[in-house]
Amino acid sequence: MPLPLIIGGIAAAAGAAGVGSGIHGAVKMKEASDTVKAAQKRNEKNVARLEDCNKSTMEVMDALGNREMKILASFKRFSDVFEKIQNRPEFKDIVKGDVTISAYTPQEIKDAAVGAGVLLGGLGGAALGTAGGFAAAGATTAAVMALGTASTGTAIASLSGVAATNATLAALGGGALAAGGGGMALGSMILGGATLGVGLLIGGLIFNAAGGKISDKADEAYSQMLKNEKKIDTVCEYLERLKFVASEYDDVLQKVEAIYEPHLSKLEKTVANKIVINGICDYNKFADDEKKLLENTVLLVGLLYEMCKVQIVKKAKSEDELNEINEVDASKMIEKSKSALEKVVA
Repeated sequence: MPLPLIIGGIAAAAGAAGVGSGIHGAVKMKEASDTVKAAQKRNEKNVARLEDCNKSTMEVMDALGNREMKILASFKRFSDVFEKIQNRPEFKDIVKGDVTISAYTPQEIKDAAVGAGVLLGGLGGAALGTAGGFAAAGATTAAVMALGTASTGTAIASLSGVAATNATLAALGGGALAAGGGGMALGSMILGGATLGVGLLIGGLIFNAAGGKISDKADEAYSQMLKNEKKIDTVCEYLERLKFVASEYDDVLQKVEAIYEPHLSKLEKTVANKIVINGICDYNKFADDEKKLLENTVLLVGLLYEMCKVQIVKKAKSEDELNEINEVDASKMIEKSKSALEKVVA
């Protein structure tokens, strides 16, 4: 075969191989690009799922926190009417069958009521998760702490609105940053929030860790997405469980409140009528049903006070762990509440 034909044949074969390699390379590049885009899309979907899960859980926690604060604030009404009753007995631990409600002092009830009123004043414009933070840490604790002093030297109880909430958070954090304390951020963390209104501090798996950027390299992008997805799955599972526990607790709290409110209203009317008739309200002149009403109202206040003490979330011992959902104490208090309500209704 003439040399030119041989060379031409070789060139043609080489050219064909080059085209084949080029096509193969283009296919691989497209596959890599598709993999990166798929990883990014899946990651965005996972992050959106996390945000939705967080939002729905924070809404339930906020509802619980708001309810607890309103209940604690209502104790002022109880305190006011209770103090009008002369010769009233000292209610120590209240025992109703197998249910024991711990004793509380009138001053404790007053402090919780005033503190709760302060915090409620600041919740109107507060961000999502703020009230939930109070529920997470125990609303009673947060309310009593609200009676402290702000970094300005002003009593927190004399403040109102967002200023009161911010001062309370700073106090919980050990004081203002300028004074060497941890400031509002630390106060928020103590209450169970990662930052004010952003959501509950859940431990080492913080939200932004799950929403990192995806690499433009296919294998690395897919690996990052899977790692983020695993974190998000864990966080969402945690949040769903927290939402369930908080919702169940709030349901029982509503039932106790629904019985407490008419008891309190009836006690207020009873005391007011006795004062109008006799000028004083003497416990010794109470009829048996009136004494029973007072006893049951005292029991319900004690029960609600205890319920609002329960921390729904306990901080993890290690930063690499999820915080603990306090299902044990919440479950015990739910059962105690149900038993107590049976005794009151009976």
